[in-house]
Amino acid sequence: MANYLLIESRDPFDSNDTRFLYDLAKQLKQQGEAVTVFLVQNGVLPARAGARADGLSELAKAGIPILADDFSLRERGIPSDRLMVGVKPAPLDIVIDQLVDGCKAVWH
Repeated sequence: MANYLLIESRDPFDSNDTRFLYDLAKQLKQQGEAVTVFLVQNGVLPARAGARADGLSELAKAGIPILADDFSLRERGIPSDRLMVGVKPAPLDIVIDQLVDGCKAVWH
């Protein structure tokens, strides 16, 4: 089993192709792979509680861990206690740690 880190930096409200990453995450999970989604830059915008973020909600329901870069959250005025269920704030260091551990990363 491989370990995947899918990094989303785009705002799904502004870019129609973010669905690609969400679908890839679900497919990898269905194939038995370990997958984590990391939101960074404008990719954190749909992580707000109450945002229309069907794609992220589906990932959370599928049991895929979703992490949001804490710096990106602060930069956009999103407090960590206002994140949707299933999204946890995390430092960018997590990306480096996972890469060092041999994780396969896809940055979108």
